[in-house]
Amino acid sequence: MSDRFPPPTGLTPSTLAPTDSTGTRARDPQWQAQIDGLSAHLQQAQRIVVFTGAGISTESGIPDFRGPAGVWKTMTPIDFGDFVRSETVRRESWRRKFSGPDLMATATPNTGHIGVAKLAQLGKLHCVITQNVDGLHQRAGVDDDQVIEVHGNANYATCLDCHQRYELAPIKQAFTQNDQLPYCEDCGGMIKTATISFGQAMPELEMQRAHQAVLNCDLLLAMGSSMSVYPAASLPRVASQQGARLILINNEATDLDDLCDLVIHRPIGESLSAALAQMPQSSTPNDSA
Repeated sequence: MSDRFPPPTGLTPSTLAPTDSTGTRARDPQWQAQIDGLSAHLQQAQRIVVFTGAGISTESGIPDFRGPAGVWKTMTPIDFGDFVRSETVRRESWRRKFSGPDLMATATPNTGHIGVAKLAQLGKLHCVITQNVDGLHQRAGVDDDQVIEVHGNANYATCLDCHQRYELAPIKQAFTQNDQLPYCEDCGGMIKTATISFGQAMPELEMQRAHQAVLNCDLLLAMGSSMSVYPAASLPRVASQQGARLILINNEATDLDDLCDLVIHRPIGESLSAALAQMPQSSTPNDSA
């Protein structure tokens, strides 16, 4: 853990701790010290950037992609170039999208997402930069203009040429009933889910917004990311280089751990909600990204 910054002052540690299966307060001094530290840092910060990866949404039942039981362990991802070149590949891509339950469409925000929305209510959230494509931050109550989706969104589709938005329900009906691939009604371009695929360029505007946000934050809270998917994973490092405090909540160790001012290897929802419970609940004004 870094000692580049002095510890927050003027705060009284709480005895709050998670409960076990019987409802009895668990006594874990190390965990409590980490929660006290997280709460203190959140209380002192005024422009927090939250950076989230798949780990925050696994608590909502959405599997991650690169973990031990990740999606890519059993299914080869489709490359963007192959999608564009091959009608067969496009059909396979849409078949995958519409086969089985749509977990992202039916998932609900968990305590981690709700905690991030609480930071927004308190006036401390500058923005959320998310690698996730599930839209759960918005469903939890964070405004659309405060969420930067650097890997897109799986809950709708867009034309690859003119970027017109399309809802998925009509596309699904035409594909499953008539085997019809979607093309743009305005320009005739290919339609694809609004996610960033392997081999596809990162969204320029979103990356610019994300980079500017980390330059202006005073604390970056990274949660549920392996910190291995670039260029997005470079953003917390940029924040740290600019003098922002850096906090990581993740079940497993990452290459970012040594740069952090605080690292918590515990569940996200449990940790963030406990820290927020120790903070004053009055809101203060703050600007979005």
